[in-house]
Amino acid sequence: MMKKIGFMDLSFRDGFQSVYGARVKTADFLPALEAAVAAGCRHFEIGGGARFQSLYFYCQEDAFDMMDRARQAAGPEVDLQTLARGVNVVGLSAQSRDVIDLHAKLFKKHGVTTIRNFDALNDVRNLDFSGRCIHRHGLKHQVAVTLMALPPGMADTYPHSAEYYRDCVRQILESGLPFDSLCFKDASGTTTPRIVHDTVRYARQLLPAGTIIHFHTHCTAGIGVDCNLAAIEAGADVIDLAMDPVSGGTGAVDILVMWHALRGTDYTLDVDYEKILEAEEVFKECMDTYFMPPEAKETSPLIVLSPMPGGALTANTQMMRDQKCLHLYPQVIKAMREVVARGGYGTSVTPVSQFYFQQAFANVTQGAWKTMTEGYGKMVLGYFGRTPTAADPEIVRLASEKLGLPATTEDPADINDRDPKLGLAAARAVLRREGLPETEENQFIVACCEGKGVAFLKGEAPLGIRYKTPAAPVAAAPAAKAPAAAPAADAGVYTVRVDGRAFVVHVSAGGEADVHAQTPAAAPVAPTVPAGSGNGAHPIKAPMPGTVIRLLAKPGDAVQKDDLLCIIEAMKMEQPIRAVAAGTVRSLAVKVGDTLEAGQVVAMIG
Repeated sequence: MMKKIGFMDLSFRDGFQSVYGARVKTADFLPALEAAVAAGCRHFEIGGGARFQSLYFYCQEDAFDMMDRARQAAGPEVDLQTLARGVNVVGLSAQSRDVIDLHAKLFKKHGVTTIRNFDALNDVRNLDFSGRCIHRHGLKHQVAVTLMALPPGMADTYPHSAEYYRDCVRQILESGLPFDSLCFKDASGTTTPRIVHDTVRYARQLLPAGTIIHFHTHCTAGIGVDCNLAAIEAGADVIDLAMDPVSGGTGAVDILVMWHALRGTDYTLDVDYEKILEAEEVFKECMDTYFMPPEAKETSPLIVLSPMPGGALTANTQMMRDQKCLHLYPQVIKAMREVVARGGYGTSVTPVSQFYFQQAFANVTQGAWKTMTEGYGKMVLGYFGRTPTAADPEIVRLASEKLGLPATTEDPADINDRDPKLGLAAARAVLRREGLPETEENQFIVACCEGKGVAFLKGEAPLGIRYKTPAAPVAAAPAAKAPAAAPAADAGVYTVRVDGRAFVVHVSAGGEADVHAQTPAAAPVAPTVPAGSGNGAHPIKAPMPGTVIRLLAKPGDAVQKDDLLCIIEAMKMEQPIRAVAAGTVRSLAVKVGDTLEAGQVVAMIG
């Protein structure tokens, strides 16, 4: 008798994150969700991960509203699953325990039935409290072990071996953590089929009889089908798949491709091929207005060197497009190899994948190890938990020196509970200061999204979705102070050039166009007097590509050496730009929203 293999459809969370940088509006995908349910799919990943923050950052939408609408579209019986990052829940920053508990409570309230709970460092301490909260609030808890392949040539072969993953499962069992199923999650798709097979086989031997084993991988390295087959043959019960157009490439294996791969074996997905095909056609039509990054559909040999997860790859390339530095992407990916090796081999999955990418980006744009990014530095120092193996002592020393922090082995949740900037009390204080309602949802939004969450709640969030254009794809123009309550009015935001002049075109769903001239970015002010000359004029330059998010000085201000002038954002990290000498701000060459190139003059101090 053939064994029926279950599957979860990743299309509406991981698929969006892997292909569109998580920037998709709710109304656009709901018809595809309804079509997939009609085709017989009963298990979907619908939120969490980067899809929580991205709705506030780029889509002018509320993630809780999205979950409510998804539950209504899917019906009451469908299993709607979300992704949580242990102590980080749905953000890049680790959270205090009250925020972690509220995460489970609110996701249950808004229609979620299962939460997959992982930690990029596979530190069981980071899974324990969050998992118990998920269980206590009546959700199904799917605990996860995160996988990846080591870059070639690494000396330490224990991390990310089948034996290492077996030991991770043992630690979960020894902790007494309650869970309903266990997932092996390979976000980069780099784990080899042999290690996948041995890992699942070891887990089947260790786990109580009847425990559901779930396997997750991507196609980025070209071995997604092979790894799914290896997991199934070793005893996995459920695999993750997706629908076209978000399957393959940086995404997961397509449902129909996997159905085909199982033909003639002892296993089946037990789906109606024609109905799934119809659902995929609906989905492709729903997504037809969105810009498809070419790298989202590629198999990349560089991924085995980095390894960059599919869910972070397009998010990073989209940001690099926005900041006009996409040409640096191959160099950054290559630089990740050293960053991974010297950082303790944490799994390249959010938030650690972003820490790796940020540090590699800084190494490429500012010189190797000249800057220690906060996330990567705090990771090697232990503030996010224990790395699978000890980080390079020289990197630990540099991180401690540049960040002014000691190394620690303390439980991250204890550290975060003491931090007055974290937690619900701090979030409520922000809401009161901004005159915003202190609902539990708003507290959680502010805790996880910080200033960008506040901007959304005040109706000031920009629109950052990339749509197709009749010609070459271009970045959507920022929609300053766009009202958060009316995001669905625009079918597209395009930049059109006529006789060298830029115009922003907003096309409504009804086909009407609103055209206005785009305000040109302030031209960089070339230093008229070289630094160090008689009158002491100093040009202040951007150390890396980025977008200006805050100005902290204005022309005429007196400043001291190292005073903050402005802050730029690059790859989800803030980069302060400081005065190189005491003096007066003679001129400021940028404004909020400007995209800067590395070395571009920001201000003149004289």
